[in-house]
Amino acid sequence: MRRRRDRRFDRLFLSRHGIETTVIERTGVACAASGKSGGFLAFDWCDGTRLEPLARRSFALHARLAREIGDDWNYRRLTTYGGSMGLRQHGRAYGIEWLSASVSLNQRLGSTETTAQVHPGKFTAAMMRAAQTQGAELRLGRVTGVVCRGPRVTGVEVDGETIEGDAVVIAMGPWSILATEWLPLPAVYGLKGHSLVFETGTKVPPEALFLEVREATGTMQSPELFPHSDGTTYVCAISSESPLPVDPAAVSPDPGAVERLERMCSEMSPVFASSKILARQACYRPVTRDGLPLIGRVPGVEGAYVATGHSVWGILNAPATGEAMAELITEGSARRIDLSPFDPGRAPPFDPARRRRG
Repeated sequence: MRRRRDRRFDRLFLSRHGIETTVIERTGVACAASGKSGGFLAFDWCDGTRLEPLARRSFALHARLAREIGDDWNYRRLTTYGGSMGLRQHGRAYGIEWLSASVSLNQRLGSTETTAQVHPGKFTAAMMRAAQTQGAELRLGRVTGVVCRGPRVTGVEVDGETIEGDAVVIAMGPWSILATEWLPLPAVYGLKGHSLVFETGTKVPPEALFLEVREATGTMQSPELFPHSDGTTYVCAISSESPLPVDPAAVSPDPGAVERLERMCSEMSPVFASSKILARQACYRPVTRDGLPLIGRVPGVEGAYVATGHSVWGILNAPATGEAMAELITEGSARRIDLSPFDPGRAPPFDPARRRRG
C-alpha cells in the first residue's frame, strides 16, 4: 500500500481512500485555533467570492458527517442575528430576553437552514478518532524537516527520526510558515484573537450573535457570541498582531485583553455577569496576503502539498478541504472543488530569512 503522511483534517478522507496515514502533532489535537474558535458554520456567507463553492460544499459535508459518524461534537443548526450595543440604532427588530437593554438586534443574518455550529475541539478530536478507526496513526512530536530525494518528497524528520512517506501535507495553520525552511511556500501569518467561554447552562438559546460595540476608549469591537448545546457560550473579540510563538503551547492572551472582553460581556448580558468563566484564552487564525487559503501542490516539489490559511473559516471549510486534498493526492485532481483559486503557486515563496530576522 502506498504510504501517505498528512497533517490534520484530510487524514479522515485519506483514510477513507484506504491510504495509510500518519498525523503528526507537536502539542496535541485541537490545541490551537481548531479547539479555541467559535465553530460557526454558514452556508452562503462566502457567496460572491472565490470561497463560495468550497463553503457550500463544506456546509453540506458538516451535516453529512454529523449523520454518518457516531460521535457527538455538538453539531446543531442556529438562528443568527446582527446588531450593536450602545450605538444609535434605527429600531429594535428582535428582542432577546437574556440580553441587556443596551443591545439592539436589527438584522437576522441566518436561519436554521443557513447557519449552524460545532464545538470545534470536539469536532476535531472526533475526526481524528474516526480516522484512527480506519487505520490512521496519531503521533506527537516536533517536525524538524522534510526529506527529499531530488525534486520528490520521501518523508519527514520528527524528533531526529525519519518517517518515510510518498506524500506530505503541510496543514499547521499559522505555523505553516515554519515549513518555508524546507519547502517553497508562500507566507502564512497569524492574527491573534481572544475569547471567553462561559458556563451558561440553559439560559442562552441556540442563537448566534454578531455585534458592533464601542468600548469606553472609543475603540470599535465586533464581538461574536456562540452558545453551544453543552451549556457553554463562547464569546470572541479583540484582535492583535502579537508575534506568533514557535510553540503553540506558549500562546497566551495579551495583557488586559480578556479583562476588556469580560467587561464588554458583563454589559451585554446579566447572564454573563453572573456566569462562571471556564476559559480565558487566545489563538491565532492563519491568514494570507490575498485572503484566500493555500490548498494544493507545493510548486516544484513532487509529493508535497499544503492546506492552510483559511482565516476565520477554518472549521467551516475543513471538510471540503480535506475531501479535495484526498482526491488530489490519490487521483491527481480534486473532482468536486476547483482548487485553482487557492493554488499555492499564485504567490512567490516566502524567504525564511525574513522570519529569522524577526
